Amino acid sequence: MKIKEIIELSKKPELYTKGTAVMWTDEHISKQLLEVHLNAEMDLASRKAVTIKSTADWILDQTKGNKLNILDLGCGPGLYTELYAEKGHSVTGVDFSANSIKYAQKKAMDKNMNINYLNKNYLELEMEENQFDLVTLIYTDFGVLLPYDRKKLLVFIKKVLKPGGIFIFDVLNDRGLEQKVSPKSWETAEKGHWRNSPYLALSESFLYEKEKVILYQHTIIDESGKTDVYRFWTHFFSDSDLKIELQNCGFKEFTFHNNVLPETDIWNGKNVTFCVSLK
Repeated sequence: MKIKEIIELSKKPELYTKGTAVMWTDEHISKQLLEVHLNAEMDLASRKAVTIKSTADWILDQTKGNKLNILDLGCGPGLYTELYAEKGHSVTGVDFSANSIKYAQKKAMDKNMNINYLNKNYLELEMEENQFDLVTLIYTDFGVLLPYDRKKLLVFIKKVLKPGGIFIFDVLNDRGLEQKVSPKSWETAEKGHWRNSPYLALSESFLYEKEKVILYQHTIIDESGKTDVYRFWTHFFSDSDLKIELQNCGFKEFTFHNNVLPETDIWNGKNVTFCVSLK
């Protein structure tokens, strides 16, 4: 690859310009993500095991009833779904990653748990109306969706919730936005997270202050010069931002909570807002 091409790729793109590759469906990267998901001591692809347990307990405490029908969107390898099922709830988990779903299905089978797992993009789900008591979307997934996808998802969730059903999700709030912009960095490896062969990774981020969006961009170049650009558009919200989006999609009651996670870094504690919204 020519240096001028790298310079061009490193320029700040227009808002919501798509990357050239998708991480979640890449066979190699998805396996790396699964390993990180399952590391109980890391706050990366998933939160630490002790935090997941306390969060799942907190979520269930917001609900009423001993036997809930729960839909967990972006369930990954089933870290939350298993906790819900252990409490006697009926659970459906949905995730885009085939590796994560295969792992979750095997684990549920080994534990003799009756959990319904679907390997699908939750933005493309079709389900009957009024069937779930609780829908969850955890680990700030809501904020990586573009505005029209967020609206589409909220309309779907409201449809599948029973009257009085609850939607619980978390977002990165807009406190200290400038601190969340990552500096430029680069990495070379014989093999690693991005590839199973030698590669160069150029990572950088761009702040779109008016829209409260940070683009986290990774440009991966292999030995042949083939280049893939992974773009993660991450949105940050105030309570009023969330209130407007929820009201526009028909949700009428909601509360916001900034004390669910432990204070560890700028991606936890008071920097994460949990929203409890009622149909």
